Amino acid sequence: MHRFDIAGRGKLWFLVSLLVILPGLACMFSKGFNFGIDFTGGTIIDLKFDEPVTVAQVRDGLRPFGMDGSTIQLSGNEANVESSQSVMIRTVDMEEAARKEVMAGLRSSVGEYQVMREEKVGAVIGGELILNAVEALVVSWLLIILYVAYRFDWRFGVSAVLALIHDILIVLAVFSFTQRQIDSSFVAALLTIVGYSINDTIVIFDRIRENLKLHFRKGGDIHELVNRSVYQTLRRSLYTVFTVMFTTFALYFFGGETTKDFAFALLVGFASGCYSSIFIASPLWILFRNRSEKKNLPTVVH
Repeated sequence: MHRFDIAGRGKLWFLVSLLVILPGLACMFSKGFNFGIDFTGGTIIDLKFDEPVTVAQVRDGLRPFGMDGSTIQLSGNEANVESSQSVMIRTVDMEEAARKEVMAGLRSSVGEYQVMREEKVGAVIGGELILNAVEALVVSWLLIILYVAYRFDWRFGVSAVLALIHDILIVLAVFSFTQRQIDSSFVAALLTIVGYSINDTIVIFDRIRENLKLHFRKGGDIHELVNRSVYQTLRRSLYTVFTVMFTTFALYFFGGETTKDFAFALLVGFASGCYSSIFIASPLWILFRNRSEKKNLPTVVH
């Protein structure tokens, strides 16, 4: 049966990715990211309403001011699962005029209240913590290369890590384009995406390794070998990504405002991870393999 040539169109898949990554990098340097209060710091406001209110009511009151992504917690001894008179709001730092407008809006849309506390706070995630997270990510990539090189071949390891970097750049590009808020949950989303993507890539690489034993005996074409390996694992890859995407879609639509950006990052990352495992990692391995074999060819002396 004739199948679509995935491995032989590696340049096309690389171009598709570059059409997202390169503009994304330009957007990151020019427009930057919309960092949340976990990164930038902000203001904590403790309010005591005359009547019990819900988180949804307070969030709806903040929505006209573009602050519905603020962290809202019910507090106080009388707090229960659904409503409370005491509410703590953690939001971005505001100018005095903007703060008065927001507070007046809350009073008119939610109810009367007393301000119990109002203070500015620093960033929860500092520069040192971000640097440590990046260092840990780089170390994990090096360990992946070493492990895969030991179990498979160094070219598999490098290809797998480049596919992971591809996925992270895609997510960062999308968040820079859309200016969705980046907070502490975004870091957790990136680590989840890395774990998912490397697992899917290793499954395909393992099948390529198994088929390589027959390949050398039969003298088959390397592109045909990779295509066969990808199609042998394709159903498993699609079932896996559809399962996690359905769950993440449910989290995105029904999980509430505070989980939307986290779920959105997962949706983009899972889709990119599935794409990179099938269309990026394997063609990269072919590219590295062909180049290393050319270097190892004996020189012909005339």
